[in-house]
Amino acid sequence: MNPDLDRLRADLLSFYDGRRRDLPWRGESDPYRILVSEVMLQQTRVDTVMGYYEPWLERFPDVRALAVADEADVLKAWEGLGYYRRARNLHAAAKEVRERFGGRVPSTAERLRELPGVGEYTAGAVASIAFDEAVPAVDGNVRRVLARWHDEPSPSARWLRDTAGALVDADRPGDWNQALMELGATVCTPRGARCDACPVAWVCAARAAGTVDDRPASARKQTPRQAVFALAVLKAPDGAVLLERRPTGGLLGGMWAFPEREVAGREDTSAVATEVASDLVGNGELTKPRPLPLVRHRFTHIDATYAPWLFELEPTEPSADWVDAGELRWAGAGEREAMALPVAQRAVLESVP
Repeated sequence: MNPDLDRLRADLLSFYDGRRRDLPWRGESDPYRILVSEVMLQQTRVDTVMGYYEPWLERFPDVRALAVADEADVLKAWEGLGYYRRARNLHAAAKEVRERFGGRVPSTAERLRELPGVGEYTAGAVASIAFDEAVPAVDGNVRRVLARWHDEPSPSARWLRDTAGALVDADRPGDWNQALMELGATVCTPRGARCDACPVAWVCAARAAGTVDDRPASARKQTPRQAVFALAVLKAPDGAVLLERRPTGGLLGGMWAFPEREVAGREDTSAVATEVASDLVGNGELTKPRPLPLVRHRFTHIDATYAPWLFELEPTEPSADWVDAGELRWAGAGEREAMALPVAQRAVLESVP
């Protein structure tokens, strides 16, 4: 493909100027706000992010506010958005900006990549949109558009970087990158591409070859591992439930959850949950476990089924083992509303009578 670049840029930018979606981060020039939007949009649908972006900025309006925030507050603000490592990385990036860069978000893609959780795409997006640096930003939408323009079945990372870099409009790099993304999100979609509505259909080699639906070739996805977890839901006479903070480095790190153990083979979930509960309360007297509704949640690599069992503590004087201890906490109704719980754990909590 050897397109007329001037025409290509003019046609696509005209499409973007006239038909782009009205999104809260569009037209934004504050690099912190742009960084927040780009991190939120990683692996998450636009309509989902719409419900989090502005509340986040009300809670953490600038880099300093996020940098000095407690991690628990950061995770709570992110609750329900998923992929919580992004929240921890964004928090760490804010601290780094404050400590290393004098509170100012780095202005080049190269320096932006030094921040935790900021990869090549995010660095390119922030640098081009906030600072007008003529660098590409290749997300999944852009990958699909470029593969179809060139009728390329398996675009490599290097090919994408070089191809996208050669196309960036030096006068409007941020708008150019967003225009490519917008085209892929609204017209050049994975299935049912609207070629008749495409402003640059004339440049598309896949359209000419009739291979649009085959470009790029679908990546082979790994099948998530099936896993069952027994949850010990301990409820005290006053209605408080026992929660534990998950290890920072693991799945859902830093979030609060019911104590759990993965069930091996044919183990009975009730028996496993009883073992967990007994370990937690020591000599405390537990009622017979009652099953709560199963909750299923799919992570990137795990298809999880949670089997919660409710244990009510006999109304006796609480033992020393029952009080707050480090990463374990008895949380009443008011307190746990302020704690960050994953979606599946929140569903279990809502089923507790």
